[in-house]
Formats: sequence, structure tokens, C-alpha cells
Amino acid sequence: KDPMAFFEQLDTMEPGEQSRSLRMIKSFIDLQEEAGGNIDFKGCVRIAFNRMMKDFRNSILDLCHSADEMEKSSGKKFWTGTKRRPRPIDWNDPIPELMEYLYSTSNLYASIWQVEVVRSREEFQKIVDEMKLEQHQWEPSNEKVDLSEGDNEDGESGAAGEDDEKLKGDLYKVDASKLQPAKPQEFEKDDDLNFHIDFLTVATNLRSWNYDIKASARHTVKVTAGRIIPALATTTAMVCGLVDIEFCKLVMGLQSQGSEKFLNSNINLAAGSGNFTTFAPDPPVPISTGLEAPHPETFTSWDKIEISRKTKEMSVEELVNYVEKSFGVTVDRIFLHGDTEDKAIYNALDKKKLEWDITFDENGKATVSDGVFTQWPQVRMAVQMLGRLPPTSGQRIVFKTQVEKVKVSLDQTKDSFMKRFTGDVSRAYREVYRPSEEGEKQDYFDSVFTGRDYITLGVDCHTGSKDDITLPCVKYLFSHKN
Repeated sequence: KDPMAFFEQLDTMEPGEQSRSLRMIKSFIDLQEEAGGNIDFKGCVRIAFNRMMKDFRNSILDLCHSADEMEKSSGKKFWTGTKRRPRPIDWNDPIPELMEYLYSTSNLYASIWQVEVVRSREEFQKIVDEMKLEQHQWEPSNEKVDLSEGDNEDGESGAAGEDDEKLKGDLYKVDASKLQPAKPQEFEKDDDLNFHIDFLTVATNLRSWNYDIKASARHTVKVTAGRIIPALATTTAMVCGLVDIEFCKLVMGLQSQGSEKFLNSNINLAAGSGNFTTFAPDPPVPISTGLEAPHPETFTSWDKIEISRKTKEMSVEELVNYVEKSFGVTVDRIFLHGDTEDKAIYNALDKKKLEWDITFDENGKATVSDGVFTQWPQVRMAVQMLGRLPPTSGQRIVFKTQVEKVKVSLDQTKDSFMKRFTGDVSRAYREVYRPSEEGEKQDYFDSVFTGRDYITLGVDCHTGSKDDITLPCVKYLFSHKN
């Protein structure tokens, strides 16, 4: 839907991930072109069949061929020790897993392309029979097969990197408005109707069949894929009870009598000894701020910076100024305390974008701030071409349009930043951290946000002499507006 946003996201990825993303998107576009721009369920079956042939037949035959060639050239046996020579699937002599793979994978692709799924096995079998799918004659691939052991992902990324720029160029020319919308599928192990565990199970077992490994049961795959760690009910109940006792002490106000009223508890059920130990917690560990007097030099995890704005809220700009003046620092980011994602209600890097600019002179030559290229590197070539092409060249309009699109994006980025920067802190927090998709996560956020009169914030900052300054959690109190 937004090619510019896609390329921006692409530039933040690692080289290997970027290469895989480019090829995945390119393959999806190629599939649409092959289908004439409209993918139906039979198209999904065709895609699933080709995927099956590539992953479980052609790749296996390529591997065996390359290993045989290496044995001939080196005189050394390749399939020795723990290395098993795999066997390819054969559509002409099918095993039950092949139809199962087609069924689950076709319906997964149908979900992606928003085509009505076919749950009836009889109807699906009829569709497959009508299509008369044929297995192509295998021929050795021109691509080199990596026979080295271990994870060689970095090497693959380096080799594939030569073609990545060409792929970017091809994708940049694609008119997204002519593409059939695709819907990403979020993995959910507990929905038995979404074909996710079905696909994982049959794909796992087909690879196991390739190498003559024992097949896995569906529930085993579900546990592994979902990373389910079975919890002992008695331990869970006991821990929750002990935690609730300490919470009760807080409700009773015992924190005013000192930390010795609160206890840590330890019980080892595995030992079977029945020993149950309670002990007072260690004194809080002092954390260095990196600041010098008169500013606080240490704090503990129990300390916090409390800012109360019950009558009139602070703007994000005022909050930044308050922290900088109070502690003699330069604020880099303000974010949800404890959050590890790259989200923030304030980021100094975004503020620097206000200084960026894109202008055109009377000859149509573009002048672009250097910072723009760090955010939109793909526009560099367009700027260079505008400087090289003569004013009469018909190609100038293409490159000028690209630069103008980036200028629009830059202006929107500036407007968005200023709106948040000059707006209330609580509103900025809600805009950044409220889940975008409707459902349980959004409802939970709303209930917590409206039920509390405070938010907790973390601050990344520095001084002129030190790169990293550590400040306590900021507890920002405010009143909800009706």
C-alpha cells in the first residue's frame, strides 16, 4: 500500500533479512503477474504445488547432484557419519503427506490473498484432480549449492547482496495500486481452523521423510512451535499465594514501617525435602547516575522522579525542558519505562529532522539536506540524475516525482513530530503505545490507561562529558480529560 514506507523499513533490516524480504515480495508480485493480476483458489493450489516441488524435490535433487559431483572431483565420500543422503518426493508415486501439504498450504495462501478457503477435503480433492498437476522433469540447477556444514547465512547474504540493488530498482517501479492486496498472517497456535499448525506439522514431516526421520505428531509440533513450557500447577499456585501476601502488606500500608516487613520466600519442590525459607530482602543496590553534585549521584530501583500535573498537563516539549534543566543533561529519548522496542514519545533524532529541507531551483535541480539521505537513501540517485540530465530530458519528470514524494514524506514527518512535541504528554504516550489493531490488547491498554492517573517513563540522556547518564524512572501524574 505504501512503497515508500516499505523501502524505509527495508533500510532498517540486517543484510540477510533485507535480502530475504526483497525476494519474498518479488516472488509474490511475480505470482500475481503469472495469474494475470487476480489470484483465485486454483492459483493458490498451483503456488502451493510449486512450493512443495521446490522445497521437497528439486532442492533435494540439487543437493544430491552437487554432492555426487564433489565426490567425483575430490574422490572423498560425502554421505558419511551423521550425513544421510536424502530422498526426493515423487508426485507420480505420492505419499499421503503430499496431499496434506497441498491442502494446508493452499488454504494458507488463500488466507493471504483473501480468497475463500476450501475446508471440505472432498471438494479440495476434486479441485486438485481437475487441475491435473504435473511434476516437471528435473534438471541440475545453475545455482551453486552450499555443501558446507553449519550456519552460512552471512555468506549467502553477501553473495545475494549483489542482486539486491537490482531488486530494489525493479520493485520501485511496481505500481502497487494494480496489485491484489495481501494480508499478513499472525501465527496463532491455539486456533485449529487457521491451518498454521497443520502446515507446520506436514512440512516438518515431509522434511523428516526426506531424511528418513521419525515423523512428529501434531501436538508435538504445536508444543515446539508454540514454545510451550508445561507449568506445575502446585508451584504456580504457591508462588501466586506468596506474592499476594506481600501485596496485602502494601494494601495495609506496611511499607511505611520499613522494608524488613517484607519477605522473600524460597521453596524447592524438586528436592522433596519440604523446606520452606523466608528471609528479608537485601538492601537496594545503589545505581550510579553518572552525574556530579549538586545533582543526585546515585539512586535505587525504588526511587523515581515524580512530576505531578493534575491541573494543567505538560507538553512533551515542556517535559524535555524540565528534565534537562533539573539534571543538567541533554535528553535523547523519552519512552515507556522498561520498554525495549524502538518507540518513544520523544526522540532527539526526530527533532533534528526539522532542520532538513528539500528545495528545487529554477532549473529543476534539487538541493537536499544530507540527513534526508540517511532516512530515504533511495532518493540519492534521483537527486544525482536531476543534476546530470539536461532540462529538455523527458526522464527528469520521473526522478523529480521521486524527490517530490520524499519531500511530502519529510513535511509529514515534521508536522507529525511538532504535533506530538507541542501536545500533552499523556496524549503522546497514548498515540505511541496504544496497540493499532482492535481486540484484546487494545481493550487491555485502554482499561489500564483510563484506570490510572499516571504513566511511568524512562529517559535516555547525556551530558557534555559523558555519553550515558542513568536517571530513575519518571512517574508522571495527570488528570484524564473528559
